[in-house]
Amino acid sequence: TEGAAWLASAETYPRSALTHWRTRPTAPAVLPCGAAFDVVSVPAVFGRRMLDRLWDEGPGSGPVAAHRGRMLLFAAPGTAQRLPSLLEWEEWGAAVPSVLCHGTGDAVTVPPLGATADAPAAGPAARLESRWLVAPGTRHPWLPGPEVLLWACVRAARSMASSAVRISIFPGGDQDAKVYDVSRRR
Repeated sequence: TEGAAWLASAETYPRSALTHWRTRPTAPAVLPCGAAFDVVSVPAVFGRRMLDRLWDEGPGSGPVAAHRGRMLLFAAPGTAQRLPSLLEWEEWGAAVPSVLCHGTGDAVTVPPLGATADAPAAGPAARLESRWLVAPGTRHPWLPGPEVLLWACVRAARSMASSAVRISIFPGGDQDAKVYDVSRRR
C-alpha cells in the first residue's frame, strides 16, 4: 500500500523494507525517526484524550499506533526537538504525563500494517498488543507539528482536570459537627 511505502521511506533501503513486509506481513518493524517523521509517545489513556481532541475539535491526526500501553502519534520531523520546550513553557505542561519524543537518531517499533484496531481481538491480552489506530494510508500523510500536539496536550490535560471528581471523606450538611474539611487547603 501507499502507507507501507511511506513508512519504508524512513529506512535507508526502502525497497528491502517493503520486501521484508511482504514476506512477513505480521511482523512488527523498527523504523528510524527524524527524516520522514518524528513520533510522540504518551500513556495510552492520555493519548486517547489527545486523539479525541485532535479529531473532535482540531485538524485530525497523522498515523497513530498503540504499543505496550502507550500511544505513538506520528508527527512532522522536528517535533521531537521542539515539543518538550513548548510543554515546559506552557502553564498546563506540568499536567501532561510523561511525553517521550523520538526524533533524529531514535527508532520506534511499529505494528504490522495489517494490525488495526478493527481487527478481531483474540482476548483481553490482544488489547495490549501493538496495533494501528490510524493506519498510514497515503504516500504523504498529513503530520501534525509541535504546535498542534501542544494544543492537543493542553486540551487533554484540561479535560482530565475538569473531569476529576473531588471526593471528601466528610459528610456534608451537619452544622453541629466540629469537622474541618482540609481537602481544599492550599
